[in-house]
Amino acid sequence: MHGPFNRGSNRKPMGEINVVPFIDVMLVLLVIFMITAPMLTQGVQVDLPEVTSEPIEATEDHEPIIVSVDKEGQYFISLGDEETAVSLDDISNKVIAILGRRPETPVLVRGDRNVAYGQVVTLMGTLQTAGVPNVGLISDPPPGDS
Repeated sequence: MHGPFNRGSNRKPMGEINVVPFIDVMLVLLVIFMITAPMLTQGVQVDLPEVTSEPIEATEDHEPIIVSVDKEGQYFISLGDEETAVSLDDISNKVIAILGRRPETPVLVRGDRNVAYGQVVTLMGTLQTAGVPNVGLISDPPPGDS
């Protein structure tokens, strides 16, 4: 008797796995992820400071503008040794004036840890409308980090 269930055949079982369907599925998934990945990116690109980062060395040519927010929510702007208290509306005018003379001047924000997050975001939005392309954030290294 010759048939598929004949035990007398000399055929050996195949020990290889057919990977062609696996490759097809992986290629379809790759295409799907390539199409959907750009759609998942939302929000503003922010370069967050790392805790163990190296400090920025200030040069005499490009001394930064430092805008500070204290724990009471008051704003201060400092350029060099001069630090003056200003309102949020005056920050924009002062930064525009300084960047008009020296456009390469970096702008840094120093916020108290107890100040509301919304105030720092409002300050950064004000700086952005004043024409500041990049805003850096100042932080302290953690204790014991040298």
